[in-house]
Amino acid sequence: MALTGQVKEELARVRVAKTSCRKAEVSATLRFSGGLHIISGRVVIEAELDNESAATRLRQAIQELYGHTSELIVVQAGGIRKSSRFVVRVVRDGESLARQTGLLDARGRPVRGLAPEVVSSGVAEAEAVWRGAFLAHGSLTEPGRSMSLEITSPGPEAALALVGAARRLGVPAKSREVRGIDRVVVRDGDAIATMLRRIGAPETLTVWEERRARREVRGTANRLANFDDANLRRSARAAVAAGARVQRAFEILGDDVPDHLKQAGELRLAHKQASLEELGRLADPQLSKDAVAGRIRRLLSTADKRAAELGIPDTESGLSPDLLDI
Repeated sequence: MALTGQVKEELARVRVAKTSCRKAEVSATLRFSGGLHIISGRVVIEAELDNESAATRLRQAIQELYGHTSELIVVQAGGIRKSSRFVVRVVRDGESLARQTGLLDARGRPVRGLAPEVVSSGVAEAEAVWRGAFLAHGSLTEPGRSMSLEITSPGPEAALALVGAARRLGVPAKSREVRGIDRVVVRDGDAIATMLRRIGAPETLTVWEERRARREVRGTANRLANFDDANLRRSARAAVAAGARVQRAFEILGDDVPDHLKQAGELRLAHKQASLEELGRLADPQLSKDAVAGRIRRLLSTADKRAAELGIPDTESGLSPDLLDI
């Protein structure tokens, strides 16, 4: 997950001047990274992040935009946790912050998706929403067959809101549930590149595109190598089949074989791995590839016709099914 950490570090450095965009980012970060808790009858906000820079950015935004102080709790790695976690907690005036950021509605009821003012906002705010959601619970995989940019969502309503924000950015995203967990996924390579650029990660995008290009070149080389191997195998099978049929043709025709057809057949038997072009160069006088192929074809058809007249097995009688299907 090295790319994921690189994206989050870069996003944590993005400077945003527009207040509405900063608020949209904070709202999304809180929605996708934390939850509301009731402690001693008071509403407490907790946002759990896996990147310290993202946690510092969130605390700073909460202070500057809403005037609320927060505390940072570091949960060290251990047990099933492979890395440290950073919990931003707002205890004092937690309910006020929850209302201001759209976690609670005007009547104090929890909002399952994103705040209405965030959902109906403009393109710049949609970029901020995706930036906040990625800082909270996003991941970026290496480019390849299963590449994806993914956000883990606290519920289907928030996932659908995030899909709508992606649509405003011209990026196709899908919401799906995996083992009871809602996720929003962008899989198309060009769409991932667009999203990284829109949310403010051009440096990571450059690295990701370079790796993507190398993977595509390597994949093309592998496909060409496999194609060449398949052609070689097919050519070898065809040569074996032709040699076996020529041998049977000589058995059927005996001495009654025209000299020019006999020459072509003997070349095929003597050089079983050679191509038709190589057989033509070995002939005396030299022949074209088409001339060799035509003579061998006439030799086989003549023998098959004679076999039919005599009521005996033709030139294909001794071939296995895989050699017949060439």
